[in-house]
Amino acid sequence: MTKYAIYFHQQWVGDHPMEWFMSRVEPSTAVVAEMEAAGVLVFAGGLVEDMAEAFSADGTSGEMLVTDGPYTEVTEYLGGITIIEVETLEEAKEWAAKIAEGCGWPQEVRVVK
Repeated sequence: MTKYAIYFHQQWVGDHPMEWFMSRVEPSTAVVAEMEAAGVLVFAGGLVEDMAEAFSADGTSGEMLVTDGPYTEVTEYLGGITIIEVETLEEAKEWAAKIAEGCGWPQEVRVVK
């Protein structure tokens, strides 16, 4: 079995009224429940949107340095991530498509090594 990360950048979500976001809660949580029932879910969760709540850690110099904010200035940042464990890439793509449909925005799939 292989682990796959299915994730999205917050900027892919787009601007929508709150009612639209609320309409995505049930379909999104239904997909998570389906993954749990199928035994493929390792983890699923959204990330805090406020980058002021991000921290960076660097130990490459031999000393641990923790700073406020993201490590680099970025125009896109992760908004959420799901880790699944399935037999094939095709299965991972199918789950990613279900997540995209449930959320209402695109997802990207990568192997976790």
